[in-house]
Amino acid sequence: MRAWAVVENGQPLKDIELPTPEPTGTEVLLEVTHCGVCHSDLHIWEGYYDVGGGKKMSLTDRGVVLPLAMGHEIVGRVAKLGPDAKGVKVGDLRIVFPWLGCGKCETCLAEEDNMCSVANRSLGVYQNGGYGTHVVAPHPRHLIDPGTLDPAVAATYACSGITVYSAIKKVMPLAPDQPIVLVGAGGLGLNAVAVLKALKHRNIISVDISAEKREAALKAGAHKAVDGSGEGPAVTKRIIEAAGGPVPAVIDLVNGTATARFAFGALAKGGKLIQVGLFGGELTLPLPIMAIRVLTVQGSYVGNPKELRELVKLAQDGELLALPVTAVPQSHAQEALMRLRDGKVTGRLVLKAESVA
Repeated sequence: MRAWAVVENGQPLKDIELPTPEPTGTEVLLEVTHCGVCHSDLHIWEGYYDVGGGKKMSLTDRGVVLPLAMGHEIVGRVAKLGPDAKGVKVGDLRIVFPWLGCGKCETCLAEEDNMCSVANRSLGVYQNGGYGTHVVAPHPRHLIDPGTLDPAVAATYACSGITVYSAIKKVMPLAPDQPIVLVGAGGLGLNAVAVLKALKHRNIISVDISAEKREAALKAGAHKAVDGSGEGPAVTKRIIEAAGGPVPAVIDLVNGTATARFAFGALAKGGKLIQVGLFGGELTLPLPIMAIRVLTVQGSYVGNPKELRELVKLAQDGELLALPVTAVPQSHAQEALMRLRDGKVTGRLVLKAESVA
């Protein structure tokens, strides 16, 4: 198989040849047709997460091995089945759930794979993903039929889609007219607006430093857009003014030191801050205020196969507005990654195999 792989952290991706996997047991080999370029790929490419205080968490220390074909927003066509794989056939087009655990523990068997504490085998992170020509799904239950959905859009549901869907579920139920604040109007932010609209929520406030991205959020259906630039207290004030008061829920899709601070400051009594992004940094919390105001700060990491199926059904039912995507040839993965790094992407870039018309 061919792969556009990270060979050295922070250096250009290289076009290399790797052995094409042979599926065993319940495994399914797929030929990649589409793969989204996600901001998480930048962290993997760099080789670390910023955990604040000048400290970095090395991904090599966490088990990431190079060379690595990144990419976890994958749609592919079934190429070969292991002897025990049932329910799909060669030629089927499928969305690939990438957030794999050990596959054997109670958590994985309950289809909460992303919460597995035994092993992390996520595609594009701990094993080769969609920046290569082939990937292996461990079981057909990790494959979802996109039906008539545009496969370039369907690919984004495997990360951007279920990440925001899972985060939104953590702040529900909220009345449709209660404000929900979304920090960040990139691929995740626009998908979050679309999911909230599909769930009939009517009061969506988007926050971003980019005027272009704020405008994209408004076009996608956000009720208001707030400038996220400048000092934290000023941004908090803008959010509260836009919402007509402190807010019951903020979903921070950036999750850096600055965004976490102004998001926390905007919370109403009983409010929830859901931290999704991996930009990095740290947040110091006033502990008595946490108790007195009954506040919640909760992390949310991607989603599970059940949520991916729910989201795909929402899209297939015509309720979910498609995220704007731009297809680029798979061999241009390095260029796409740098465009994302430089903030030159509105919506999502999706790598497309040259073999796909």
